[in-house]
Amino acid sequence: MPLIEYGHKDFGENKVQEALEKWSAIKEKHFDLKLHMIGKLQTNKVKFAVKIFDYIHSVDNEKLAKKIADEQTKIKKNINIFIQVNLGEEEQKSGVNKNELPKLISYCKTIGLNVIGLMCIPPINSSVNFYFKQMLDLNKSLYLKELSMGMSSDYLEAIEFQATYLRIGSSIFGKRV
Repeated sequence: MPLIEYGHKDFGENKVQEALEKWSAIKEKHFDLKLHMIGKLQTNKVKFAVKIFDYIHSVDNEKLAKKIADEQTKIKKNINIFIQVNLGEEEQKSGVNKNELPKLISYCKTIGLNVIGLMCIPPINSSVNFYFKQMLDLNKSLYLKELSMGMSSDYLEAIEFQATYLRIGSSIFGKRV
């Protein structure tokens, strides 16, 4: 609440259920707040996610995209979408392979999703600049305006590569234990 009272308008959440519990009442009082889904979104949670979130940063497959499109049509809400790219090709991380990216974006646009940009989480203990440069190049080649990348540990580097959305959590709220 102190951040909201200070004028901060954008907040991210990793889990749909936590977001519903934490933000439903707050968003009723503060219409100008924007809530970002920054974690992995499961298709069985899409109905709830579309109701509470204004942005989804983790779309990475056609099934999820279709579910979001159907749900936002039902409730007449247009969500801003980032496509999550797995540039490091890490098995434990979500994200579409960069070679499949144009196909997924085309599909999303065909079904009426508002794809505004790309999102990535570079591999740990690697050169983030290498991945941020790739993201910038991909974003430009696909004529997308927004770029969601960079967290508390690497946001300055992300800014150098034109990130427009940063996920700064632990530097503001501290690390979870």
